[in-house]
Amino acid sequence: MKRIGIIGSGAMGNGIAQVCASAGCEVLVYDHDPVALEKARQQLSAILNRLLAKSKLNDEQAAAIRQSVRFVTAMDEFADRELVIEAVIEQLDVKQRIFTEIENIVSLDCVLATNTSSLSIASIASACNRPERVIGIHFFNPAPLMALVEVIPAVQTWPDLAAKVRAWVESLGKLPVLAKDTPGFIVNRVARPYYGESLRILDEGIADAAVIDHAMVSLGGFRMGPFALMDFIGHDVNYRVTESVFAAFFFDPRYKPSLTQKRLFEAGYLGRKTGRGFYRYTDGGLPEERANHSLYHRSDPQLLERIFQRVLAMLINEAADALHYGIASKEDLDLAMTKGVNYPKGLLKWADEIGIDSIQQIMDDLYDVYREDRYRLSPLLRAMSKEKRTFYGHKNERDDGT
Repeated sequence: MKRIGIIGSGAMGNGIAQVCASAGCEVLVYDHDPVALEKARQQLSAILNRLLAKSKLNDEQAAAIRQSVRFVTAMDEFADRELVIEAVIEQLDVKQRIFTEIENIVSLDCVLATNTSSLSIASIASACNRPERVIGIHFFNPAPLMALVEVIPAVQTWPDLAAKVRAWVESLGKLPVLAKDTPGFIVNRVARPYYGESLRILDEGIADAAVIDHAMVSLGGFRMGPFALMDFIGHDVNYRVTESVFAAFFFDPRYKPSLTQKRLFEAGYLGRKTGRGFYRYTDGGLPEERANHSLYHRSDPQLLERIFQRVLAMLINEAADALHYGIASKEDLDLAMTKGVNYPKGLLKWADEIGIDSIQQIMDDLYDVYREDRYRLSPLLRAMSKEKRTFYGHKNERDDGT
């Protein structure tokens, strides 16, 4: 698949175009808005110029990418494409309308893909007369820098198409993981407790945002604390994904959004992009509250440890449940979290290091306190604890040595 069409000229569509062109593909980028297309063209040129200035590309490579990407305002030009990737707004009706239109333009064997981060691939595919050629190919932002790509077949998808797409993703120099078509796929499902449980700790007044961030960065080795990360992503994006996953899972309390974050979203305090979110941001982009390290020094080390253990246990529990329900393999689950959101370790490997019994104890203690289904332990973890199994090792010896 070398002739690629991309629908949507925003940051994601443009980034995917750059990735494909860098791998030798011939790329058409479509947008109905000529102004948006021109902006995308200028942004791609600016990115290539920066890469040239940093010697990450030579003149020949940059020229080849420029020649390989063409911006078009007529979707009819996609008639000869072998693969079309939709990268527009996260609204199901919009995506379905696009797939209905593009199906009547491309050839019968053209693969149709959506870059959705959380919507049902089956629902998008249902808009097509030939839903079997529809698949999810979820790049992470910024696409040129992020190695991970989630490949998500729908229930209608041709059985061999996922393997074909996975090989194509590898040809781009990316790392594909295979995920079942469930809400949030791998990353946006498994990562929810990083935000959700941190918000719960904040809402309960146990600690403030800066202290919780400090706990996760200093003890867990995460690159960004949950509140700094939500501000970086933007609450218009992060809150909406949480809300979408919550609804898609039939309002399972494990994914329940926070009213605190909702109020920030409603107020337009979206994080760094607006200068205010959980933190207020200076002109240089540094959170003002985090510039004052006295907060950290006043923090009780035992409190920091409790925060870290609670959030990490919830993350591991979510990853284990994803494995329990066959969302992905253990290897792909761990790869997704280290390469998709830069976690310091794969969560299932981390569980082996900490000990399954320890995770079970933390989760059971939380359930005893709250008596909420939110804190139910994954059946897989309970079974593994009972049978003395680990995710990556062999069955542990019994205490009596037999």
